Amino acid sequence: MSLPVTSLDRSIPFYTALGFTLEVHTDRFALLRLDRGTLGLLELGTVVEQEDERVQRLRKFVQVELLADDLDELYADLVARGVRVPGPPRDRGFERQLQLRDPDGFTVEFADQSPR
Repeated sequence: MSLPVTSLDRSIPFYTALGFTLEVHTDRFALLRLDRGTLGLLELGTVVEQEDERVQRLRKFVQVELLADDLDELYADLVARGVRVPGPPRDRGFERQLQLRDPDGFTVEFADQSPR
């Protein structure tokens, strides 16, 4: 998955705080890895900032979905490191999850890896 972002300088620290490792960094592109998955970040600067309201609303439906072994431990760790997390993990009936937003408004969701 690759995401268009306003600023790599804002986005890279956000994703590395979540556990991603920076593998490639150019002036407008970064490739980050988490386990066997990768995430591309393409800096588009003011193009992203100038998106109309409709496109900004659609960003909320784009989700980076990840598994976690222990959501409560992950939540405590993120909070302790100063990552802005809106609230603790919650049970949605079909899964237990923790959600936050990246600097450009994309949702990052961690789901409990244990089977339901």
